[in-house]
Amino acid sequence: MGTLLPLITGAIWLYVLWRFVWPLPWGLASKAALAVVLLLAAQYHQFTGRFFGSLGSPELPQWILIGLGWAFGVVLLLAVLLLVRDIIGVLVWLPAHGAGRVILQGQAVGLTIGGLALVLSAIGVWQAVKTPHIRTVAVTIPGLPAAFDGYRIAQLTDLHASRLLPQSWQEAVVARTHQLAPDLIVITGDLADGMPEARAADVRPLQDLRARDGVLAIPGNHEYYADYVRWMAAYRALGLTMLENSHVLLHRDGAELAVAGVTDRQAGAFGLPRPDLQAALQGIPDGVRVVLLDHRPGGAPANAQAGVALQLSGHTHGGQILGLHFLTQWANNGFVSGLYRVGDMALYVSNGTGLWNGLAIRLGRSSEITQIVLRAK
Repeated sequence: MGTLLPLITGAIWLYVLWRFVWPLPWGLASKAALAVVLLLAAQYHQFTGRFFGSLGSPELPQWILIGLGWAFGVVLLLAVLLLVRDIIGVLVWLPAHGAGRVILQGQAVGLTIGGLALVLSAIGVWQAVKTPHIRTVAVTIPGLPAAFDGYRIAQLTDLHASRLLPQSWQEAVVARTHQLAPDLIVITGDLADGMPEARAADVRPLQDLRARDGVLAIPGNHEYYADYVRWMAAYRALGLTMLENSHVLLHRDGAELAVAGVTDRQAGAFGLPRPDLQAALQGIPDGVRVVLLDHRPGGAPANAQAGVALQLSGHTHGGQILGLHFLTQWANNGFVSGLYRVGDMALYVSNGTGLWNGLAIRLGRSSEITQIVLRAK
């Protein structure tokens, strides 16, 4: 990703340069100045990664990261809006050349698109960093013991503790989660960005999470980008039960429910244990329904065939931008946001509680703290 990202953002900048900057009724010097500003915004990941920490977690004040996120969002949304305009223009141009030229080349339309990108990016960044709302989802599980009917699981995912989503933001998430008074809290990966020592204060609020049956968590792909082994130790020190291809059994009035968790496939790149569903399920008594924590939703069909009753996932952030979410959906085996039925298994994909600071924008895909309410059929 570190090599691919500048190529992608560079291509986006070139398109904006061609379709927005060059047609402006300005002098060459003014166009060149705007082109440089947009280039810096498009490639800011490279500068912050080189001089201020890392690509995954630049160590800059929150307000600077918000500003950079807004600037990058402007470039991205400008490219998307220009592309939409051009596609519409071509469709109109085919049957009626004159109308097509107006849409494709009208300066007023271009300036309007530029202003819209400025405003939408500001809204998107605010949506990204505000405290998430609570979403309640009822999930019917055939064979669920009556003792677990109404059992409430609070799902947090993709917290991405960082300088963008620091200690104060994490504290607000913990406080809102406690409003639910859940039976169980689960965290389905990507808890933090950066090294453990850099994020010590930002993840500390997680030690205050409380639920009747505790707090269970799994690693996501971002856990592997820093120091996986030390992160697992740090999370356990905060009181989180980390499920690395393992499970726990929950008990209610003589009935049992299993919660299993697997590692992330990113582990293979670091010589660490890959996801192993069979190991996670080993030892679960026959007939006990299984809730699986799996950071990525793409493996849902195989998990359903293995007999899992409910899979809880994150990773996609809901696609972050409505319309562009189809790209994320395509990359995750058709799953991007909300509740799905995969064979006999239910799959819930959260939009994410937080997000990676490198794309700090949400439009039409709001963040969430999810309350999963189990129902017996």
